[in-house]
Amino acid sequence: MTNILLVTLDQFRGDCLSAAGHPIVRTPHLDRLAAEGVRFARHYSQCAPCGPGRASLYTGLYQMNHRVVANGTPLDARFDNIALAARRAGYEPTLFGYTDQSIDPRAALGPSDPRLSTYEGLLPGLVEGHRLRSGHPDSWIAWLRAQGFTVPDEADAAIATEPERDEAFSLSAFLADRLIDWLGAQNRPWFAHLSQLRPHEPYAAAGRFASMYDPAAMPLPIAPGGTRHWLHDGLMQHPRLAAPADAGAARRMIAQYFGMVSEADHQFGRVRAALEALGQWDDTLVIVTSDHGEQLGDHGLIQKMGFFEASYHIPAIVRDPRPGKARGRVVTRFTENVDWFPTLCEAMDIPVPVQCDGLPLTPFLDGGEPPWWREAAHWEFDWRFGFISDTPPAWPWDRRLERQTLAVRRTETAAYVHFGDGEALAFDLAADPTWRTPLADPAARLREAEAMLAWRAQHLDRTLTGLLMQDGGTGRWPPLPEGWAARDPSNAA
Repeated sequence: MTNILLVTLDQFRGDCLSAAGHPIVRTPHLDRLAAEGVRFARHYSQCAPCGPGRASLYTGLYQMNHRVVANGTPLDARFDNIALAARRAGYEPTLFGYTDQSIDPRAALGPSDPRLSTYEGLLPGLVEGHRLRSGHPDSWIAWLRAQGFTVPDEADAAIATEPERDEAFSLSAFLADRLIDWLGAQNRPWFAHLSQLRPHEPYAAAGRFASMYDPAAMPLPIAPGGTRHWLHDGLMQHPRLAAPADAGAARRMIAQYFGMVSEADHQFGRVRAALEALGQWDDTLVIVTSDHGEQLGDHGLIQKMGFFEASYHIPAIVRDPRPGKARGRVVTRFTENVDWFPTLCEAMDIPVPVQCDGLPLTPFLDGGEPPWWREAAHWEFDWRFGFISDTPPAWPWDRRLERQTLAVRRTETAAYVHFGDGEALAFDLAADPTWRTPLADPAARLREAEAMLAWRAQHLDRTLTGLLMQDGGTGRWPPLPEGWAARDPSNAA
């Protein structure tokens, strides 16, 4: 068995890698990882914010199937996930950080179960190496105080003080240290999930990384376009999502974000050095990705919401140490976070569950390129908990909340955004990659709309749709490969 290290760097923009050609950001350790493995240049998260995005990553399901629409929406207990699969493969999957998955209330231990009162739940199947809730990093704050630092109680306020201390005391360093200590005690193949908060806001980099980039040298964000949907305007008016109006403030924010990216890279480099010192690096499959992106001022927005690409385009790097795997390859086909679950199942030599909407990335890791690969990336966003009408819906006949959702299809040349209320936007990316030029050709818009309908039709929940209870028995079509049902209960009839 190969060791597996799954690293998520929260809110990491897909373009912020020097290996991807970014003119300013420096990420030497992730660049080195990409040179030794495969970098997926057009990789996308399926939804935002953290809880929904991670639900897709962990289950291999699009949001229209897992239905986690906000931080705090329960993850249905019937779904399989990466950690449960790792257990079937003989690992004890161990978490360092957080997963932001809310418990299915039907699995709670009564109404007083404390897991019912938080969105910062634990993905089923994981054990805690060092659990650190994203919104309540209490153990890190307590550790800082034990080192003699004065730190606020509130999480964002505490994280905002990172520039005041050496990066050895950062939140990312703290979690990396916990993982490194754990690695030294392992004597059998392991599966670790390192879930780092940074470069998630507050926009305040740790130690020397806070001054690594000169604000005056930072580029200004993409300005909002002239043709906008009302959702875009609503997001820009939100006090936590509106980008700084002042150019100097915007440049300072970007400089801090770039510093956070470089510090996240630095902490990954420390983990790699520890694995090399332990003699485990060449026995470890490494995946580095994110749960979603960061607007960073583009289109007048910060953080991650809405439909623009910056909120969903994320890094994806895999280094598979086994012989015959690709080295230094850059894949430009569209890949998605729903692909990680089936990819890891194949790496662990267990069947891919029927539930998965994603596709194994294995052919790319083997140096090939399947002819049947997708021609577009898709993502979704649901804002029912953000811009809800004051008038309560007449349930169950008025599906008002289901109108507060959108889905995006992004191809080489166009982006099509379909809203639950029937409205749609389409952008001509061939003419303008900044998502500010409408796709004017009615025939092209119609083709994108039809393709969106086909995508939804092809990815509806199929848990039981392959079963036929007739002729004296239960059969499945198409038949499962021999031995699958016995090896994987989620595939059993």
